[in-house]
Amino acid sequence: MKYLEGFMDFHMDRDTAVTLGKFDGLHRGHQQLIRRVCGKEQEGLASMVITIWPDPKANALLTLGEKKERLRELGVSWWIDCPFLPEISHMSPEAFVQEILIERLRAKYIAVGRDFRFGYQRQGDCELLKRLQKKLGFELEIVEKETCNGREISSTYVKEALEQGEMELVQELLGYPYSIQGEVLHGRRIGRTLGMPTTNLIPSVRKLLPPNGVYATKTLWNGKWYPGVTNIGYKPTIGEMFRGVETYLFDFDNDLYGQMIEVQLYGFERPEQKFDSIEILKEQMQRDIEFGKEYFGEKSC
Repeated sequence: MKYLEGFMDFHMDRDTAVTLGKFDGLHRGHQQLIRRVCGKEQEGLASMVITIWPDPKANALLTLGEKKERLRELGVSWWIDCPFLPEISHMSPEAFVQEILIERLRAKYIAVGRDFRFGYQRQGDCELLKRLQKKLGFELEIVEKETCNGREISSTYVKEALEQGEMELVQELLGYPYSIQGEVLHGRRIGRTLGMPTTNLIPSVRKLLPPNGVYATKTLWNGKWYPGVTNIGYKPTIGEMFRGVETYLFDFDNDLYGQMIEVQLYGFERPEQKFDSIEILKEQMQRDIEFGKEYFGEKSC
């Protein structure tokens, strides 16, 4: 997949199939749009996803690296990521379609959701695209929303579920387990002294996280998934100054320091809490491990 930041100085050299939006989270609804444009590769069109962000520094469900990985897995040929700059935000919807999508990006097929809005003050919509398609020579497909529990799937819905720690619902909305990626750092090695060595990573400051607490998780390392339990938070019994992600992997004794791992969050067990002593913490960690083993023993993930 080719990645480009911004498109004001770019001209595509072949015809494309395009979908565009924020695509925060790349949930099941987003994936439907992306599958439509990727399907047009068979007709000779390069698949292209365009993301336009009002605030590129806002907290998000996916980091830049995670989004790249997801789009690559979905088979996208081109990803153009563009902040909502004045030269874009002040363009009329008609000018955006003709000058950007048609002339610069050579869109011959455009797929959008029914509520898609674009252009100056969000004046452009699907009705405008319908009127422009014959004039400008592109095919338009309006894709219906995916639903779950009688509600349309959206990034807002995913974030609401994430804020409540409802990881099974988050997975159902996304179509994949919510995950955190990062480099394993040295911790205080408290877990090792308790006979429960853990991996520690600090997520991106803009990565949205569920509530602090303990979760059943799986960790990807060296091409293999390892079940375990993960504490998200400040480890108040020990006293950390930063919000970290600490994972204990079942029956695992490799040193992962300095390596990149991905931690997938499955089931929530309990909120983070402060214990009166390290011994009481150790007893609770044993119960957390039992929870994780029972979770994965009962469910196929």
